[in-house]
Amino acid sequence: MRRLIAFGKAFARRTSNWAILGVSVLIGTLLALLPIGDALDRAISPARFAVVHRAASGKLLVVEMDAKSAKAIQRWPWSRAHYSAVVDHLRHAGATSILFDVDFSSASDPAGDAAFAAALARADGMVTLPTFGQSADLLDQRTIDALPIPLFRPNVALASVSIRPDRDGQVRSMPFGTITAGTPRPSISAYIAQRSGTADTGFPIDMSIDPATIPRLSFIDVRNGKFDPALVRGRSILIGATAIEMGDRYGTPLWGVIPGVFIQALGSETLLRGVPVAGEPAVPLVLALVAILLIVRTRGIAILPAMLGAHVVLAGLVLVAQHALLIVYPLAAGLGMIAVAGLACGVRDVAGRFRLQRTIDEATGLPNGRSLVAERQGGATCTLVVTQFNNYESLLAVLGPRSGADVVLRIADRLALVAQDGRVYRTADRHLAFVLPQDQAIDDTLHGLRAIMLQPVEVAGRRVDVVIALGLASGTGDTLERLLVDAAMAADEALQAGSFWQRSVADDGNLERSISLMGELDAALAADQIDVYYQPKYDLRKRRITSTEALVRWRHPERGFVGPDVFIPLAEKTNRIAPLTLHVLQRVVRDVADWRVLHGSVTAAVNISANLLSDTAFNAQVEDILLTSGVPSTALVFEVTESAAMSDPTSAIAALNRYREIGVAVSMDDYGTGQSTLTYLKQLPLNELKIDRSFVQHAHVNRADSVLVRSTIELAHELGLKVVAEGVEDRACLDFLSACGCDLIQGYFISRPLPLGEFVTLLGEDFKVAA
Repeated sequence: MRRLIAFGKAFARRTSNWAILGVSVLIGTLLALLPIGDALDRAISPARFAVVHRAASGKLLVVEMDAKSAKAIQRWPWSRAHYSAVVDHLRHAGATSILFDVDFSSASDPAGDAAFAAALARADGMVTLPTFGQSADLLDQRTIDALPIPLFRPNVALASVSIRPDRDGQVRSMPFGTITAGTPRPSISAYIAQRSGTADTGFPIDMSIDPATIPRLSFIDVRNGKFDPALVRGRSILIGATAIEMGDRYGTPLWGVIPGVFIQALGSETLLRGVPVAGEPAVPLVLALVAILLIVRTRGIAILPAMLGAHVVLAGLVLVAQHALLIVYPLAAGLGMIAVAGLACGVRDVAGRFRLQRTIDEATGLPNGRSLVAERQGGATCTLVVTQFNNYESLLAVLGPRSGADVVLRIADRLALVAQDGRVYRTADRHLAFVLPQDQAIDDTLHGLRAIMLQPVEVAGRRVDVVIALGLASGTGDTLERLLVDAAMAADEALQAGSFWQRSVADDGNLERSISLMGELDAALAADQIDVYYQPKYDLRKRRITSTEALVRWRHPERGFVGPDVFIPLAEKTNRIAPLTLHVLQRVVRDVADWRVLHGSVTAAVNISANLLSDTAFNAQVEDILLTSGVPSTALVFEVTESAAMSDPTSAIAALNRYREIGVAVSMDDYGTGQSTLTYLKQLPLNELKIDRSFVQHAHVNRADSVLVRSTIELAHELGLKVVAEGVEDRACLDFLSACGCDLIQGYFISRPLPLGEFVTLLGEDFKVAA
């Protein structure tokens, strides 16, 4: 049940983002399909036009039947003799066309009608008169087509002046044309701009065009001939009512209520720029979905700027399409999708913050024991370490609670250097816990950690020594609660015994059961399941990788990763180290043959157990592999520890000499950790010396380590040996070793151990450390 609950929580965390995406898409689809989406688009349309201010083209001039003209002429309706005079004056001034937005569907005074008809005849087709549909009366919603009286039709063109406001009473679009008296008629806008389109289909008006920038003249001034002909010459002239008392006014999204003649003019100016088209509604939804995919990956206060940024980008793209490409896309649905996603992400983070508070130590902000159990629960085997402070209460008494928390954090930072994934958990006031990486030897890891922990901790300007002890417990992730207890007890026992670390006694059974691994190791070797990784060695003089160390890796199909610190000692104890080493050597020889084609100078080092050097059969098999592989023996290095000469020095030295005769270089590994190092330097036929990481890691900051490393390099060079420094973790250490004249370095600053493919890729990139 506990595993099922943990799986459910993990699944909920993984699927929350998909849920946000699903809800956002649903909201966007509903907004695109339902009337509320259209209403929102209408609501934001003024803002869409307000971002761009565009002046009229100047190709169109409006002659206003304004209040000044109404006052001068007084009588309404005006005698059509006035229109006759206007047509004649405009024609003589050089107008290209004259269009009326005035109702001529009924007769007026006979003299005036006759005068106007004569003027139309003189204009000979350059005048366009309006046609439109109107309701029969308030009770009869049938449409009656209104055309100019027959007297005016012979010498004019007819164009539609119908305006169709939206449901909210505002005009946002104009038709390309309408059908009156059974004949399709272009709208005045389409007629002036010479744009074709289907009757009863519309186009959106570009409300970013400022009506105030459209040139205009007063009707009475034109009638009296008191205007500059240059204002008329070469322009289309649109004549219509603008006086309030004449009516014919409509609401617009941006410019408020304006005369119908200016709406006709805005429609014409729109088509003079080009024909706007309605874009596919799915386009902004897809763009919004892309933005949401980025938003759901943000956390905390970054969600708000991400959401606002997505709104700005989507609106910007839609506006560019609208104003530059003349493609009008709906915007409300996309903006709604993004807003919903942003709000949902906020809710997700608030809920996540509440969950996080349950898994965080309040004093330090470190993850707590509950977090450890939740993250690490599973079947994979792991080694859990609990660090116990011996003088925690004393530190609190001297430094105070706040600085005490700082001490815990400083120690956690150091533990993170060796913890798997860098994760350290505070499981109790005096306890920090972490999981050891499976691919590193425990002894080496804890030895290096001990060197780190010997350094004082600086808090609030004071340097304090922190005494800690470590307890280890191994088991599967399903038993983490028990492992925490066992490791804490082991840490307490380590403190009592005065040792740095100690395994839990509960691990004894696990160690006994691990003997069964050896039978499985035989099967793994037969099935070629044992892999080899390569950790590069970087030549400080040549500034490139010139060698690498082969490291064995075993990923068990059921147990998961089995650390070499577990199975290699067992292999040595159960006499299985020979077949394992031969397997590794064969793999290395094969891999070297592959990379020598392009990287012939890169050598490979293989670790040879001290117990094997006195094994005649093993040495014969090694020699057979070397002599029949086709790879020159000079491409290989055998790394041995100084203990190789302790049990049977005569046989060991003879074996190493034989390897030297064949061409294999010999390297002393872990130099400095043995008991009689100088003696073995004299006895063993060496080419290379590897300084142990415990001396190298802090040599650039620790004077004692610095002296030892520097003197070892000088001694080795005097003996004609190359020096490899292992455990280089940062640039400062590299610079120190380079200044000391060290030949090669190895460590995570250069690279972690890599599988063959990644190692060959690294070689192909001609890896270099910047000077």
